[in-house]
Amino acid sequence: MATEPGASAGAPLPWMNAALSADQRANMVLAQMTADEKLSMVHGIMAIPVGPAGKIPAQAEIGAGYFPGIARLAIPALQETDGAVGIAYLMGMRKDGATAMPATLATAAGWDKQLAYDGGAMIGREAWSKGFNVLLAGGVNLTREPRNGRNFEYLSEDPLLSGVLGGEQIRGIQDQKVLATVKHFAFNHQETGRKILDVKITDAEARETELLAFQIAIERGKPGSVLCSYNKVNGSYACENDALLNDVLKKDWAYPGWVMSDWGAVHSTAAALKGLDQQSGEQLDDKIHFGDPLRQAAASDTAYATRLDDMVRRILRSMFAVGLFDRPPVKGASDKAANEAVAQKVAEQGITLLTNPRNILPLAKSAKSIAIIGAHADIAVLSGGGSSQVAPDKGPAITIPLGAATPMEAFWHTAMYMPSSPLKAIKDKAPDALISYDDGSYPSSAAALAKRSDIVILFADKWMGESYDAADLSLPNGQDALIAAVAAANPNTIVVLETGGPVMMPWLKDVGAVVEAWYPGAKGGEAIANILFGDVNPSGHLPMTFPAAMDAMPNAKLFGQDLPKGTAFDVRYEEGKDVGYRWYARHGVKPLFPFGYGLSYTSFRFGNVKVKATGQAPVVTFTVTNDGKRAGSAVPQLYLTDRPGGADQRLLGWERVDLAPGQSKTVSVTIEPRILANWDESCHCWHIPAGRYGVAISASAADAGVGATMVMKDSKRRP
Repeated sequence: MATEPGASAGAPLPWMNAALSADQRANMVLAQMTADEKLSMVHGIMAIPVGPAGKIPAQAEIGAGYFPGIARLAIPALQETDGAVGIAYLMGMRKDGATAMPATLATAAGWDKQLAYDGGAMIGREAWSKGFNVLLAGGVNLTREPRNGRNFEYLSEDPLLSGVLGGEQIRGIQDQKVLATVKHFAFNHQETGRKILDVKITDAEARETELLAFQIAIERGKPGSVLCSYNKVNGSYACENDALLNDVLKKDWAYPGWVMSDWGAVHSTAAALKGLDQQSGEQLDDKIHFGDPLRQAAASDTAYATRLDDMVRRILRSMFAVGLFDRPPVKGASDKAANEAVAQKVAEQGITLLTNPRNILPLAKSAKSIAIIGAHADIAVLSGGGSSQVAPDKGPAITIPLGAATPMEAFWHTAMYMPSSPLKAIKDKAPDALISYDDGSYPSSAAALAKRSDIVILFADKWMGESYDAADLSLPNGQDALIAAVAAANPNTIVVLETGGPVMMPWLKDVGAVVEAWYPGAKGGEAIANILFGDVNPSGHLPMTFPAAMDAMPNAKLFGQDLPKGTAFDVRYEEGKDVGYRWYARHGVKPLFPFGYGLSYTSFRFGNVKVKATGQAPVVTFTVTNDGKRAGSAVPQLYLTDRPGGADQRLLGWERVDLAPGQSKTVSVTIEPRILANWDESCHCWHIPAGRYGVAISASAADAGVGATMVMKDSKRRP
């Protein structure tokens, strides 16, 4: 084993016995560590050789972070990379690339637990083959703010969908012996003012929404680390928030892993007592709080000394539990074709057909003339930006600087397009058609091409990225006007959206079809073409609501939007527990497209709903039938419709069901009891009141569906 990550020579070290528990092994190592060795594990650098990082150690992989190993104890170095949608590109500094997964929203739009796992496993394998053993993935923040620049990295507006799929992604990563985080803990819902805003939220609002998403993801995926966020929560920074880190995470949830800070999110040495276990990217903080200041505190105060041991024990325990000691990374080539196949499948399952009123889709491969317009569709597909930016070995197909005052800002604020050409993929599907391209710069030129074509496929995109929120939900760069002009020239216009979240569609009634492709990743062009021509039947369902208007959503204005830069502000979500579709249902507001919505080239029918409500986890069974002439995948969704006290909509579960034409299947969904419950602070517990509960199997949150009722006994459950 190499000196940096590996074991010392001589007799076998007892903690290298993999038959022992992770706790036993961690305690054995801890007992042999010096104070300096302990401290070396609780603060580390950002391993990027530019800007504040400067020169990095020769043993460090260029990536998000690095903590040196301790050779005499066989403790491997922590080599960390961002990885929400693949191994981060870092502007090509590593001289290699990686497989770009579609936006995490696309994974969620597939509503497929197995595919969420497969996507995580693919990224984990690539990370391992590049020398990384920690992946900063597992973003489960709820997408309650549709303008949030990082929504594309997250899963959904619903705690159950986000928690389950996030947990599966994490499990997939860690099964490759790469440790995953879950992030950003907690309430990181916007980029504007993310380091200075203060989220004011009640315990019940927190527990029943975002904290429940984290809790489910942690239970299901068992991430080795939780990454805390920049913002404040109820007056205290999340990375030194005693209530969040100690009371909720470590006490109520009995989380055994470690809490790492976000980069530049540590404000004091006292954060150690408040539950933070590790300072990451220390160059971005005002000082190395977990270096000499922590050393001095531990030498003079038993509380700090005890905490330092606990911090190191938690880190070691997770490293043992995930397998970092037993199967260190081996750098080498990964299976590019297999990895891209996973990315393409995620894209295909996540692409969502929003409207197709005249059944213009799927397209016939015998089409005579097709116009392709806009969004660089002749060359590539868009990706999201920031620390999660991915690019292939040869770099992005197109790079567009979006304006920056500093090199670091330029790193964040750049749009990159992945080299997967929709135009080429469409030509491959319809080789005999006359296919023409217009870049969409001039609506008049695009409209002229549209008028002389049988079919128009217009691509529209919207870049989103870390550190930036969208000002509104319009399409930028005059694309709404472009679509209107083209649709007026040819009503057989299909709009393909490449976005990191919802957009308004003032032209909706004038177009022939709309497809939401999200950021479709390494094989996005091929995935889009397969959907358009019917080689893949669309089965995506929206993981977040698309509002109909800016004043028809929970928060019409973005918090802090009108304040001078650097001005601290409070965030109070007036919708409280009613995040996303729950708010629309509560207030009777009709969205443009509801949560859970998605069309297919076939049709499905739900029926025969039965409820078995014995115990705390009721089981609902029902039949799903494919009434159409094509094979397809249904996503029946089980919603709570009412409970004691009145109407109350909540997603209780779902299944993804593959069906041949005419086929029926019986499906069972086990209800997560905490979704039925309310958080009751009087007992510090989940409380299901006795009474009658209404449920429905529906095609979306706005679909009345097929209902049933069940009677629940009064019950309470620990946190």
